[in-house]
Amino acid sequence: MADKNYYEILGVDRKATDADIKSAYRKLVKQYHPDLHPGDANAAAKFKEVNEAHEVLSDPQKRAKYDYELDHPNMGGFGGGTGGFGGFSGFGGFGDIFNDIFSGFGGGSASSGAASAEQGEDVTREVVLSFLDAAKGCTKEIRYTRNVPCETCKGTGAKNGTAYKTCDKCKGTGQVRYTQDTIFGRTIRMATCDACGGTGKKITEMCPDCKGKGYVRKETVVTLNIPAGADTNSYIRKKGYGQASAKGGLPGDLIVIFRVEPHKIFKRKDKDLYVELPVSFKTAATGGKVRVPGLDEPFEYLIPEGTQSGTVFCVRGKGLKTRTGTGNMYITVTVEIPSKLTREQKAAVESFDAATDIRQTAKMRAFRDNMQAMYGVDPYAGK
Repeated sequence: MADKNYYEILGVDRKATDADIKSAYRKLVKQYHPDLHPGDANAAAKFKEVNEAHEVLSDPQKRAKYDYELDHPNMGGFGGGTGGFGGFSGFGGFGDIFNDIFSGFGGGSASSGAASAEQGEDVTREVVLSFLDAAKGCTKEIRYTRNVPCETCKGTGAKNGTAYKTCDKCKGTGQVRYTQDTIFGRTIRMATCDACGGTGKKITEMCPDCKGKGYVRKETVVTLNIPAGADTNSYIRKKGYGQASAKGGLPGDLIVIFRVEPHKIFKRKDKDLYVELPVSFKTAATGGKVRVPGLDEPFEYLIPEGTQSGTVFCVRGKGLKTRTGTGNMYITVTVEIPSKLTREQKAAVESFDAATDIRQTAKMRAFRDNMQAMYGVDPYAGK
């Protein structure tokens, strides 16, 4: 019994043509391709499910059996996803007879006309960007080798683009009709013409440049204008820069996926920047101006008197400038305490501490009150 609705998975109805199924499949594959979702288990599962549905619905015989199972859910014996539709295979060849019966049912490929031209495959490439290039936008040049339509034969594979004739076997339809008598009666099925490969034509003299393939290997150079705000796993699609079609269809696309290198100072979340700013005890205690790194140049920022370590300040408009707006910068202050002090420095610290009233420090005062309530002791006694 079919436990998955492959039509719903692809987002098409039961009357969908081969072209509808192919179009829906290509869209979903590009949406859930693992290269665009590394480490995403849900996307990987969806990608597998979409391929499973396409494998069944794109094959006329498998689709006919699947449709039969959907209409007769109590028949049983058809289960098995893409791997089978073979519940009868153990009955001494009965499965083969069953294949013949269903071969004449509803395959979209039985329509007249040569096989539709398939679009070429997509090409996927990764480009590594520095943090600043990704944040500010840049231009990159990418080189790769792909199949491009042969200019000599215009992608036909025939010499001068004209040395071919209509296929004698299928009369140019790209498909042939087979009739077979079985114990259930006469069955008719349509199949891709094996003489012309479904193109409807036969080459009489091959193109000397592409040797009849219709395409040649060629290095391609593409300039990418990468907008500000590119992030790891974001991508650019260049229509028509993929592999040429082997049957004269449209070429595939080029998909460039970005990987952004980390920065030594900046961290990022969407359009916002995050900076950890170490300051001296004096600056935190008495306040003062410090220079903070920016995407283009450093800028001055006033640290207020009495700033505590871990305090976060927001500077509006100092984040990434993208098409959707400008982000902010968040500065986290960390007060640095020297690990080693000279004798004079220690004496100065002790003098400062002796002169400091504990009531000036809210956290210390609250901590002392809690300790006294719990244990009846003053943690700062003797100060």
